[in-house]
Amino acid sequence: MRLAVLAAISWPAPPPGYGPWEQVAYNTAIGMQRRGHDVTLFATANSHFDGTLVGVVPAGLNEDPALNGEVFTALHISELFKRARDFDLIHNHFDWKPITYALATESPPLITTIHGFSSPQILGAYYAGAHRSFFCSISDADRDPGLSYLATTYNGIDPSQFTFNERPGEYLVFLGRFHPEKGTHLAIEVARRAGVRLKMAAIPQDEEYFKTQVAPHIDGDRVQFLGAVESAARDELLSNALALVHMTTRPERFGMTMIEAMACGTPVLGARMGSIPEIVQDGVTGYLCKNVDDAVARVPQLRSLDRLACRKRVEAEFTIERMIDRYCVAYERALELRVPPPATPEQLRWRVHDWWDRPMAYTDIPPKPRSLKFR
Repeated sequence: MRLAVLAAISWPAPPPGYGPWEQVAYNTAIGMQRRGHDVTLFATANSHFDGTLVGVVPAGLNEDPALNGEVFTALHISELFKRARDFDLIHNHFDWKPITYALATESPPLITTIHGFSSPQILGAYYAGAHRSFFCSISDADRDPGLSYLATTYNGIDPSQFTFNERPGEYLVFLGRFHPEKGTHLAIEVARRAGVRLKMAAIPQDEEYFKTQVAPHIDGDRVQFLGAVESAARDELLSNALALVHMTTRPERFGMTMIEAMACGTPVLGARMGSIPEIVQDGVTGYLCKNVDDAVARVPQLRSLDRLACRKRVEAEFTIERMIDRYCVAYERALELRVPPPATPEQLRWRVHDWWDRPMAYTDIPPKPRSLKFR
């Protein structure tokens, strides 16, 4: 099969550190290539792929502030659709905009992995293109009732890139990006009340949030800010931690950092919402917490967890190979159907049910507009 994989362009593929959309697109490309498919990866020009790489964006948009994101996004997508007839199937990991191009062009079947709805308003674009693109969700929890899905395709990683450590560390870790929905302020509170150090490795996305709710607590000792960690430093940070704190304030879509931590043997202290109960086995690979009080009470119990169980959970369900297995089933179905099925009456009713006014489902802090800088 001749397959086109369209990656996001905030970072190269694979990204040096943070960049989950780029990482999953890259993992899809190498996984399908291993299965014998002819894969072309559309990513930034400074990406690294042992195959056909097409890049019209010189570097990640977050690497070079001089790059115009609107312009290069259009060029990136249009470059793929200019070559669309060269492929048997297109796999889109770049949100909703490529679907609008597919509406206006003749191209092979298109599968879009929805890595998360950036706002309720974006649903309008997905609804409009639902007759043109098949959809895969990255968790059962992150499905919209107005859409049809071919499959739930959990994101996968290569466990061999993460060092397993059977001995629990002495600190908690927060990894990702500083944004209200990621719950950095809750991680800080959990660590403070539990009397455990917290190491934070993240990129500031919401500057005001970072300035008012995160930065005042950073003292270089009890609360440490390490910046964005990459490669070996990221692995060391995760493998030597007591646990990863993932107390999100919005239902998690998937959460790559959780399976990265578990691959190191590090359990997860996570909110009981969204995809987290699908990934974390309560009392086995971490704890599902209903609030901060619950999380604080669980901290002393983290050392009793079998860290090998965390690693085995990843090896069984969240590897690149398991992800590719799921995508292969979705690909076969898309190639068989050629076009998505029409919407059901129930889906049509949902689509006209004031979807643009749906709440963002934040907890613990009031809703606020989402920053668009990093997605």
